[in-house]
Amino acid sequence: MAKEKFVYNNQTLRYERVVVTVKERMVKVFGWLSGATVTTLIVLSIAYKIFPSPREKTLLGEIQQLELKYSALDKHLSMMERALSSVQQRDSGIYRRMFMMEPLNSEAGGTGGHDRFTGLQKYASANIIVSAQERIEQLSRLIAQQSKSLDTLQRLAREKDKMWASLPSIKPVREDKLSSNLTALSGFGMRFHPIHKTMKLHKGMDFSASSGTAIQASADGEVIAAAHDGGYGNCVRISHGYGYVTLYAHMSRMTVKVGQKIKKGEQIGLVGSTGASTGPHCHYEVHLNGVPVNPLQFCLDGLTPLEYQALANAASQKNQSFD
Repeated sequence: MAKEKFVYNNQTLRYERVVVTVKERMVKVFGWLSGATVTTLIVLSIAYKIFPSPREKTLLGEIQQLELKYSALDKHLSMMERALSSVQQRDSGIYRRMFMMEPLNSEAGGTGGHDRFTGLQKYASANIIVSAQERIEQLSRLIAQQSKSLDTLQRLAREKDKMWASLPSIKPVREDKLSSNLTALSGFGMRFHPIHKTMKLHKGMDFSASSGTAIQASADGEVIAAAHDGGYGNCVRISHGYGYVTLYAHMSRMTVKVGQKIKKGEQIGLVGSTGASTGPHCHYEVHLNGVPVNPLQFCLDGLTPLEYQALANAASQKNQSFD
């Protein structure tokens, strides 16, 4: 039996019993239930955070692992950026200067703004993911650009190698096969012709050597003539490209034919005295864009500065040529 409740009435000056209606009882019960419900939800919410479910534990672990991996990726990206920067510096500061090229413009263009990553903004680690993605895309563009630059440099290097191999740079007769008597050397310029008995422009250099000594190509090229050619006797002409043609005359025998590809130092014939010649020697000419030039400046092999000067002095004497 519920206890009865009495309150003192100041007007009637006596205690009166309190009567609680059904409605008041229901409001009271509802208030109590609401408070209990709110309290329960608060407790459950706290417990949810403190004591996650097994599935939630797994997801939290995966998130932590992903954050660690992105942190490691960030370090790797920094290393790659430094390595690429080093390559770019060598590209612009060394390689391109060697080939007289403009420095590489390393400002790679973008591929759009942050709108591309709108779908990632709902994640707590969005900033880490977006930053890594942007750096990867930037590196990809720069690496592609650098790859094209290196391809260009490689092509230029091959062309330079080909050009250097095609420039006349060695004597037509090996150093150890030449006559040691430099006074017998006849150089480029006006010389007394031994047959015509008059001063005449000597368009090349005469290298005295024993008959049958091998004559070598002074650069890579293609044989464009190999035949008896009047006063030149048995004569071979080689086109080297880049405007250069060399001529080798008075051979006792030619060992190449027209159209044949020749490498620097390869034998093309033998020393002789055919044509307008007074003794066995190799008459050697270098033509640049159809104009004969002094071959001495293309005899760069096996000579010290002193030996080169001695050769230049001997070639400059207004002596008699051999042809």
